[in-house]
Amino acid sequence: MTNDEILAHIRNIPDFPHQGIQFKDITTALKDSQTFKAIIDNMYDQIKDLDIDYIVAIESRGYLLGAPLAYKLGTGLVIARKPGKLPAPVERVEYGLEYGKDALEIHKDAIEKGKKVLVIDDLLATGGTVNATIQLVEKLGATVTASLFLIELKELSHIAKVNSPVISLIKC
Repeated sequence: MTNDEILAHIRNIPDFPHQGIQFKDITTALKDSQTFKAIIDNMYDQIKDLDIDYIVAIESRGYLLGAPLAYKLGTGLVIARKPGKLPAPVERVEYGLEYGKDALEIHKDAIEKGKKVLVIDDLLATGGTVNATIQLVEKLGATVTASLFLIELKELSHIAKVNSPVISLIKC
């Protein structure tokens, strides 16, 4: 299945979660088994030759993509979560969104120093979420090899200054 065919399975929701936002709802793509398989296979093809020890998946849709990719690659999976969701001591970074502010946390013992990481999320817009995650990984002494996205919003990603190489399956 081509990336254009995958895009055809992604629903666009206007004005969610705020007025003026065009939300890309990937649940319609994930519910179709062939489309979900194509997403994971196509993403895997983009990263299979990277030298990585962990995939760091960003809450929450990044988990849906990160888990099967970590399994397929044979790497560990680490999760970056919203504040207050992780039970052990955490590192925390605050960041700006296109429609407000937020923060992410990661367990302090999630990644060993010197390890190589791939960060994954469903969508790249302004880069705030991914850069916060990269900062968290770097606080732990690891290196981000690349950041992987299902969708890159071209109208917003041009302002994103992502602090790692960016790999996007679909640019729209």
